[in-house]
Amino acid sequence: MADLPALREAVAKPTPYYEHAGITIYHGDCRDILPHVTADVVVTDPPYGMGKAAWDVSIVPVDSWLPTARRIGPVLLFCGNVGARDYPFADWTVAWVRAGSVQRNGALRGFSNWEPILTYGLASLSNDVVACPNFPDTDDHPTPKPTALMRKVLALCPTGTILDPFMGSGTTLVAAKQLGRKAIGIEIEERYCEIAVKRLAQEVLPLESSKPEPTQQEFIHD
Repeated sequence: MADLPALREAVAKPTPYYEHAGITIYHGDCRDILPHVTADVVVTDPPYGMGKAAWDVSIVPVDSWLPTARRIGPVLLFCGNVGARDYPFADWTVAWVRAGSVQRNGALRGFSNWEPILTYGLASLSNDVVACPNFPDTDDHPTPKPTALMRKVLALCPTGTILDPFMGSGTTLVAAKQLGRKAIGIEIEERYCEIAVKRLAQEVLPLESSKPEPTQQEFIHD
């Protein structure tokens, strides 16, 4: 007789949209997929609810995904200064300093020259300042983060597989591949899954021949 629990697990487990060379993408709602994946650290940039696009009109309720993510492993998440109030009190906050930024906060609506990265469950953090210009290397998404920034953020993380439940156009996964790390991305919009796959195909080799990624102690001097 078939093992019913095993059959149920096989039916429930999502099918990857893309899987190659240690990088996996799932197309779907992260709240449905998170219970079925394993990783060592979660790094993500959820919607801020600023109306930049249809998906960003309102944030996904924090309590519907963050508790599950925290059970998977340590979490580092971008939230914006205003958005930080939507999250539980963080264990620590990393500052992304936008070197050379010309943004001004004006009426204190969140457009600052630095941005918080909330951390939960990290055992240690030797530096809490990441300096990187806000110059994304793709225009296929309304709010992309620079790949160079994500490499620096991943350098703060424990070793092992990276999980990004709000993958967008795949910058976290591209950065992970460049650093030779395994990664999992989850994205609810299929067109962004397609873009991420194309970007990963273009990133053929890790950055072995390039200048080594700065150490945590070097970030503040960028």
